[in-house]
Amino acid sequence: MATQLRTKALALLGAGAGLLALASLAAPPAHAAARPNVILIMADDQGYGDLACHGNPVIQTPHMDGLHAQSARLTDFHVAPMCSPTRGQLLTGRDAMKTGCTAVCRGRSMPRADIPTLADYFVRAGYATGHFGKWHLGDSYPFRPQDRGFQETLHHRAWGITSLADYWGNTYFSPMLNRNGVDTRYEGYCTDIFFDAAMSWMAKRHQRDEPFFVYLPTNTPHVPNVCADRYSQPYEGEHAGKPLPPKFYGMIANLDENLGRLEAFLDRQRLRDNTLLIYLSDNGTQSERAMTLFNAGMRDRKTSVFEGGHRVPCFVRWPDGGVVQGADIDALTQVQDLLPTIAELARLDTRGADLDGQSLAPLLRGADAEPPARKLVIQYGFSCGPWDSAVVLWNRWRLVGPRELYNVDADPHQDRNVAAEHPEIVREMREHYEAWYAESRPLYDTPRWIRVGAEGENPMRLYAQDWVGDYCDNRGGLMQATGVGYWDIEVERAGAYEFELRRWPFEADLPLSAGVGPAGDEGRRPIAAASLRVGGVAETLETLPDDTHVVFRGTLDVGKQRLQTRFLDAAQQTLCSAMYVRVERLSDRGSAEITPAHDAEAVLGTTQP
Repeated sequence: MATQLRTKALALLGAGAGLLALASLAAPPAHAAARPNVILIMADDQGYGDLACHGNPVIQTPHMDGLHAQSARLTDFHVAPMCSPTRGQLLTGRDAMKTGCTAVCRGRSMPRADIPTLADYFVRAGYATGHFGKWHLGDSYPFRPQDRGFQETLHHRAWGITSLADYWGNTYFSPMLNRNGVDTRYEGYCTDIFFDAAMSWMAKRHQRDEPFFVYLPTNTPHVPNVCADRYSQPYEGEHAGKPLPPKFYGMIANLDENLGRLEAFLDRQRLRDNTLLIYLSDNGTQSERAMTLFNAGMRDRKTSVFEGGHRVPCFVRWPDGGVVQGADIDALTQVQDLLPTIAELARLDTRGADLDGQSLAPLLRGADAEPPARKLVIQYGFSCGPWDSAVVLWNRWRLVGPRELYNVDADPHQDRNVAAEHPEIVREMREHYEAWYAESRPLYDTPRWIRVGAEGENPMRLYAQDWVGDYCDNRGGLMQATGVGYWDIEVERAGAYEFELRRWPFEADLPLSAGVGPAGDEGRRPIAAASLRVGGVAETLETLPDDTHVVFRGTLDVGKQRLQTRFLDAAQQTLCSAMYVRVERLSDRGSAEITPAHDAEAVLGTTQP
């Protein structure tokens, strides 16, 4: 079966979203009497070579291998080389440049709020929707999972546990997690917790005879490399003279065990056969040791536009839906294809949707046709200038930047640039990229607006990783406290607003100038004043040594504005922006005390990020 399907693909793959809209409303095939439940599992930083079934000589992944044996396997499946762009593409069916979500912070981890998500389509179709695990697509309204179609969510903030926006002092064991907007302490290991919560939620939906969609993106095996010793001990030492990554492989071993627990749950609940189960990863391996040990013949890893950065595993199983089992499908595919594919299989109404992906449903059901001449572009990053971190894919050709051409059939490790030998191929791929970029760049330049003063989300919080400005999304940035940025906000209701500026997390409640660590000096900054500028408010207030935060009040009009903050030293020099801001609409205009004018200059008048 596998060798037969290696030559099969779908000629209609490039026919456009119009065909998908018709297919999604068509009568189901005879072998799919009921709409499926859908479980979408995304591992964080597990590369194509980090599975035994892909040839890894060390790691043991029996449950992933079992799913691989029962699934249609997309063997030329591509994502972004970094997590947020991939997640945005997955949930919107659109290229990262077109959603504005092209990186992991600096305001570039939030897909535009006007684009429907996969969860939105499921809700419209009458499904219950649940999210358990990583999000990393914005932590302020309207970009949180509960704002994007998920009726139930259990997650950490930002890129992971220990990130800047995460709960202060959190670890992978017994973490504080956010359930439906409320921080709640859970016992156990993070991956176990997410699987437990997902299975409990699914059991309740099943008891009520409700179809469900579960999005289960784990935060493992992303750094920090943390797991119980019983998972990592088998991987201590070396293999063939190369050092092993014990904790990284241990996190995958734990994830594999949880996949086995999920499979047992589906069998017990008699859900397996009519559940569409998809397993994939968000980018190439994060571990240099793992890449060096075994990378399935590919070059490089996470963040690279070479093959090892963006080609990942993708397994699809649906026994009742006619999806082929134990078959490799080598058509060129991408993560944007999963939304239209799931929509067709689950018969979701996507009419009018502007999608870049194409449905793979006929391919998954064994359609016998020649592959189309499909060209794809992967581009991510902060500047997204022409050819900045970009690669064009066409059949087995890879144009890395405008001048490096590789044939991954003849040269899977991409060692030999053959651009000079195939100028016509280079020219055609460049022309495709230039047309794609001309269409995508204006959408990339469209701001994404965090909304304040909304009836259902007041007060609300802002975090440094979502500002536009300097890179600042992890403990290193928090400790250095030199980053400067601003938030693009949209005021939903006019009135009096309060702004609470903090340098340390809310729950830490540390003085602005305090440090942490054994000596109390890590992260110490000589903060003597704070400035705020937003709308018509432009004020600077002095601070006292024991102040944990600074509060400003002012009136704002409805509309889109820039919220800028600064912490200053005694000489009125900028140290950093506020890492955390609490915004609350207090009342209608004029009915709350406003911050009085101050003798200090509103420093933000001359200092822009």
